[in-house]
Amino acid sequence: MSTQSEAVAAPPQLTKKPSKVERRNLRALSWGHALEWYDWAIFGLLSVYLGATFFPSDNPVASTLNALAVFAVGFVARPLGGAVFGFVADRFGRRKIMIFAIGAVALGSFIIGVLPGYETIGIAAPIIVVAARLLQGLSAGVEAPLGTAYALELVPGRPGYVAGFFAFFNNLGNLLAPLSIFCISALLGPEALAAYGWRIPFIIGGALGLIVLWLRRTLPETLNTEAIHTIGAVPTKKNSVWRDVRKYWLSVLATIFIVGAIQAYNYTWIAGLPNLANGLYGEDPTAVFAITTGMGIFLTLGAWVLSRVLDRFPMSRWFVIARVAAIPTIFLALLYSQPGIGTLAGVMFGGAVVLLLNMTIFVVVANSLLPQHIRGTGLGLGYGIGVALFGGTASYLLLWLQNQGLMWVFPTYIAVLCAISVVLYILAKRRNGLFVGE
Repeated sequence: MSTQSEAVAAPPQLTKKPSKVERRNLRALSWGHALEWYDWAIFGLLSVYLGATFFPSDNPVASTLNALAVFAVGFVARPLGGAVFGFVADRFGRRKIMIFAIGAVALGSFIIGVLPGYETIGIAAPIIVVAARLLQGLSAGVEAPLGTAYALELVPGRPGYVAGFFAFFNNLGNLLAPLSIFCISALLGPEALAAYGWRIPFIIGGALGLIVLWLRRTLPETLNTEAIHTIGAVPTKKNSVWRDVRKYWLSVLATIFIVGAIQAYNYTWIAGLPNLANGLYGEDPTAVFAITTGMGIFLTLGAWVLSRVLDRFPMSRWFVIARVAAIPTIFLALLYSQPGIGTLAGVMFGGAVVLLLNMTIFVVVANSLLPQHIRGTGLGLGYGIGVALFGGTASYLLLWLQNQGLMWVFPTYIAVLCAISVVLYILAKRRNGLFVGE
């Protein structure tokens, strides 16, 4: 049954500039997002060194692929974390779940940073790394989707501002990851980076988690537990969360592809291509991290600019334009088929503009397809599955296909995902309506 009549009245009117308290709450949430993206980016960027430390092999490509497989394992836990903790957030409130999530992400980062290598503790090393990634996956499965839903509830009248604000901090996390590695590589040198310097960013991530926990201590609860089972004026039963998630199955399916397609694109740029340069082509790591840092600066400043302009037009219009533009630009990856630091820089920055717009809006767009009372569960499930199926496997698939001489398959695959995401979004919008951003 269509819920269009319910959805029409749901999106709030645009409001004036967010208040000081609203901005403070957004910062508490978004710094957690920055830490999550920082943590996941450093694991991807440092996979070459993680592989050599925890998954020894005579073949550097094989050890890197082993580490990237663990990178993907962390994504496997995200749908479970999103579904379980998202459900708890929809039934009992947002605040405690958001505090737990950031604590688990920080703990996993710290464990990896101080864990002895394979030569010291043997098979226990890769087992503990996998366990730490699973812990981070469970928490990250709810941190990203629920954090944005929480923010939209804190500042309901400015979806574009929330999208840009969060994207600024997400990109800041992505920027701090290569920047920290670049600084360590420049100060210590490539040999020290490979020996022990790679541990420093993980330990920093654990320490930053304590700061974010302190910031989140004063967050208000946005979900009224007396009325969390009401959509507009329509009362629902207390056990209706999963029932209504099934009712909005098309919106959840659309979310899987909205998230998965652009995350596959994103991880190609922030992890796949840099690892291709470092692991297979033997490029200078300092130069590679300088390029990724420069792209991070562009994405971070660009998100700040977009936060000022996105509310001028419906979010649905921004999404269709951005996602269609991603289809041809993903083929830029084919240009980097052999070593060449200049080519890598051109490819990275060539795809950055389209990546910026897509990564700024995709979570808010996914939120728009679901009503508040099931947003934690439905978005957590869809987001987690999308990232696990498509985002977490992108870096591994890129390196594997390049090694097999089938590089052309990879951008074709992501282009198809982008096209599917547009079609499913339009179908879900027509069937269920929108709840945010129109």
